[in-house]
Amino acid sequence: MVCWLRGFLFLSQSQAKAEKSIINQSQSPHYFCSTAEQIFANSEKRSENSKQMADRAVSEEASMAGHAPKLTSIPASDNTVWADASPLLEAACRDLRDGELIHGDNFNLFAAMSALEIMDPKMDSGIVCRYYSIDEAIENGAAPIPISLDSTIDVQCTIDIMDHLLACEAAWHKGHSLAQTVFSCIYLLRLDRTTSHALLHSYCRVIRATCKAVVSVVSDARTHEEEDLFTMTYGLPLNGDGDEKCLSMLTAVEETISRQLRACKATSSKRRVSEELEPLQSNTNLEDGLCKALLCRLRFRKHFFHVLTCMKRPQGRGLELARKHIASCILELESILKSAEFLRFCSDEFCEDDIEDKTTASGREPIGFDATLNSRLSAPTPPRAIKILSWKKAVEYFVKLLHDLDAMCSYSLNPHLESLLCFVVQFQKSQPDLVARAHLQLLLVQDGKLYGRDPIFAVITKAAALPEATKNHDIQKNEYIVQLGQLVVNLLKILCTNAAWQRRKLGKILQDWRVIYVQLNGRERRKGILLKIWLGNLGSHQLFCSFNAIYVLQKDLQWYR
Repeated sequence: MVCWLRGFLFLSQSQAKAEKSIINQSQSPHYFCSTAEQIFANSEKRSENSKQMADRAVSEEASMAGHAPKLTSIPASDNTVWADASPLLEAACRDLRDGELIHGDNFNLFAAMSALEIMDPKMDSGIVCRYYSIDEAIENGAAPIPISLDSTIDVQCTIDIMDHLLACEAAWHKGHSLAQTVFSCIYLLRLDRTTSHALLHSYCRVIRATCKAVVSVVSDARTHEEEDLFTMTYGLPLNGDGDEKCLSMLTAVEETISRQLRACKATSSKRRVSEELEPLQSNTNLEDGLCKALLCRLRFRKHFFHVLTCMKRPQGRGLELARKHIASCILELESILKSAEFLRFCSDEFCEDDIEDKTTASGREPIGFDATLNSRLSAPTPPRAIKILSWKKAVEYFVKLLHDLDAMCSYSLNPHLESLLCFVVQFQKSQPDLVARAHLQLLLVQDGKLYGRDPIFAVITKAAALPEATKNHDIQKNEYIVQLGQLVVNLLKILCTNAAWQRRKLGKILQDWRVIYVQLNGRERRKGILLKIWLGNLGSHQLFCSFNAIYVLQKDLQWYR
């Protein structure tokens, strides 16, 4: 079948100027097309025929330009021009027979298998979108500032935005694209527009700083290979000026709302003192509930950002403080869950039947989100279905994440290899998600040392029960000892991956253990019997631990067979 393709050909101004000479002078200066020789490489004869037909089609288009209706096109920027390539493509299609293909000299089977059909909604991720640009979405009122002239509705919609962002963040942690989850929020993409809305502005700044911190941790741990889209930022505005002050801005807003909450609870005599303080919104009956709903969400964001910051401190120095913030986060999440009943009561669109699938506590659809807005920033792949978690499941995810992080922080950082391996295997039984496992790996291995403080050779000698004097022996510079230390590091990193990856990589590392064990046995006569005894015992011990870990994983991964 002959494939008809209509579309716009995107050319830079420099390309357009270079090809302008081949266009009929009577044609509009804003419409250009490439020469047939640059496009057609199938055969010399076919290229010549295609060129003639394309030139004839362009001339006809030029002669009819005065009578044809004006084409609706995407606005051109300062450095780009959009050209109508439909006549050229139509001419090429008319000249093609069934089974023929127009391609360049560098076209091969791999390119054919990787090709995507343009303008097919099932294949072209950029064709299904409501708006072509962020500015167009803003002009159409998709993300108004203020959200509503009614202060009560404005506060309720802000809470909905916070809840939906929480659900989007959980979906992102589960492996979906950052561009189509968290940054589907138009307010995040144009954060400078929200400066007049202190509540929304401070919250969005903390969200952006949190995303940057999580991307940094997962990238450093290199566990993002499992979810290849996790750390891809697609040029999104993650680095903003003043984000280092996001917590101070959030704290200032939190203190203001706390004073408003105290003012609405004050007696009539004390209320006169606080008359100068403007209430959060106009409905006095909802003031108390809305203030509490906002405060628990703001405080959760503040403590969660502190958790990420503390856990990234070297040598585990921030683990104790991180545990305190984790406890505060869990308490705030409980308060967030309790606020759901009040928010649903305030909602006019409340429906008990489908509340479980909603991404907000109130059940309303949030304002200022468009999942297709960044689809053009995605990799050239077929559209990927993005399923945002429900609000309740998002809260459950963060509760589990915090419990996993708390278990990690409660570990005593014991340098004994056997107890460490037992802890990691036991930790994996809770099936932690990517973010928790990335933090665990960064905690265990820092700068090539265990916990960033204990050299791997010292850990090996302690595991082999060797005298302290061995730590200063030149044997640690031996090639095979260096390889053995790297195997220990790799083993720890493998145990921090997900269960499916562990089984595959542990099977490979067992071969490496076997090779190093044979090599050490072969050098025993030249290096002394002691080397064989303690390294041989250590190698056997590590092999046993590896086999034990695989046995545990096999029971949990029967489906993987």
